[in-house]
Amino acid sequence: MVTDTDLARLEWRKSSYSGGGNDCVEVAFTGDGAAVRDSKNPGGGALRLSRREWDGLLAAARAGRLDPR
Repeated sequence: MVTDTDLARLEWRKSSYSGGGNDCVEVAFTGDGAAVRDSKNPGGGALRLSRREWDGLLAAARAGRLDPR
């Protein structure tokens, strides 16, 4: 599992759909999944997801099952 110290060393990316501002989420891929954080507060921690959880999140987003509120 990725530690908080390791999170700072990851290669974080913003979506190509981002408007270029600092108002989106960022993702970094780990050896066993992914981490997601708020681009406005990169030091505020990250949500860590297993590979299975990441795949489930992407599937739900692509299917329109996530509430944008």
